[in-house]
Amino acid sequence: MDLFEYQGKQYFARYGIPVSPGGEAETVDQAMTVAEGLEFPLVVKAQVRVGGRGKAGGIQLADTLDEVRTHATNILGMDIKGHTVHRLWIERSSDIAKEYYVSFTLDRPNKVYIGMLSKEGGVEIETVAEENPDAIIKLSINPLDGLSLETAAKWVADADLDEEAREQAAALIVKLYTCYVEGDCDLAEINPLILTTDGVVRALDAKVTLDVNATYRHPEWEVWSATDTEDEREAMAKEKGLNYIGLDGSVGIIANGAGLAMSTLDVVQQAGGTAANFLDIGGGANADLMTAAMEVVNADPAVRSIFVNIFGGITRVDEVAKGIIEALRRVDITSPIVLRLDGTNAVEGRALLEPHLNAQLISEPTMLAAARRAVDLAAAPKEG
Repeated sequence: MDLFEYQGKQYFARYGIPVSPGGEAETVDQAMTVAEGLEFPLVVKAQVRVGGRGKAGGIQLADTLDEVRTHATNILGMDIKGHTVHRLWIERSSDIAKEYYVSFTLDRPNKVYIGMLSKEGGVEIETVAEENPDAIIKLSINPLDGLSLETAAKWVADADLDEEAREQAAALIVKLYTCYVEGDCDLAEINPLILTTDGVVRALDAKVTLDVNATYRHPEWEVWSATDTEDEREAMAKEKGLNYIGLDGSVGIIANGAGLAMSTLDVVQQAGGTAANFLDIGGGANADLMTAAMEVVNADPAVRSIFVNIFGGITRVDEVAKGIIEALRRVDITSPIVLRLDGTNAVEGRALLEPHLNAQLISEPTMLAAARRAVDLAAAPKEG
């Protein structure tokens, strides 16, 4: 379960992690009430589970109550990468001297926790990894040993954080680790972790993913789970029993098996495109499940092309083909579909689809060729 920023900050605060004072609002009037109880200047921040809020205009500085009202009015209802803003977080603005990055997650292959720390915060960690990988200092943590303050202090020094921030940062990082472990998180990330101009280290943002398998230990999560279906695509997929994660790109992905789905995302990126979703139809997909998958992906207005990548093992390609044909009968598919079908009964499946192939339903022989075609179609100007 992914938390909104304000929820993540509330969670951090339970573990003694310093955050900026603020409050949540779902209406303009509520925003005004929150602002009246805080000290200016303030920041009005859209609450959506997607990056790029600042570039979209979803984070605004306010020096007066009138400005709070204006920004709240403009931001509520705003669309940010397909996510509608229903909530705001209004907090005291921070005078920032330095920005850092820190996170904890699980290194599954090595069965340890992994921490990442960088003196270069405030930007996507993927960008830092690509442009300056040496700026990210990783720390493997045996769950049986935990993270001591001494180890955290050495980690902070190795990452070359500013001298005046190190003691506070080490103490905060230990608290973040405690939150990650005792709070049953899949991810606990602060970006940026800031040093203010008056020498205080605190979390300016919060990205928290909770392990839903631990829900039985946390009855307090129930209030947050009620807000966990904001992404209409994921809610629709859940109703249909599909393993779906919404992303921010324009190429819809349908694949059978989590490994193939991940590889499909990678090959779309390699071809110069961006995936709109992760969707795994599983190992025994039938026509009904394939139809459901097509309906979910087609319902995403950001999707400009659909890439169906099937390698049949347990999944029979002829059953997938029937599902595609049935989906075309049931649903007004608005985006071109590119198919790569291989494996069990592939010849029979391709034969079933052959009469239906046209400019909107295209078959390619390889995964890379199909990815390139899907990316090209997604980038093409939309007719009409």
